[in-house]
Amino acid sequence: MTHAWLVLTLADGRDVSAPSEAQMAAALAELYSGGDAGPDGAAGSVVLRFGYDDGLMYEMEVASGGAVRFAEWSDRDCEIALADPRTMTAPAPADALRLWRMMAQRQVAKIRSQPWRDGG
Repeated sequence: MTHAWLVLTLADGRDVSAPSEAQMAAALAELYSGGDAGPDGAAGSVVLRFGYDDGLMYEMEVASGGAVRFAEWSDRDCEIALADPRTMTAPAPADALRLWRMMAQRQVAKIRSQPWRDGG
């Protein structure tokens, strides 16, 4: 049986397996407040990934300033991109959290139908 997983990577590089909605909201709030710099002190980003042990992986990165990038991969090693990355801006943490909720609920078709600037 295929096992699904969900991992949140914080700006400092730490991974949180199976994050709660509260953990996702806190990571985004910290990022949008400007308090989350990357390990090298550069502007930070947080990434939510979900996938399956035997295949597909999806990732949604939110950068400080609200830039969002959604990518689809053949596997966890990012060997083959299944589509060009899609981008948009999420002006507020609540906007990014709404997208992440879709990720956590594995609603890929709904994510694809969002108003992406490219690739959609």
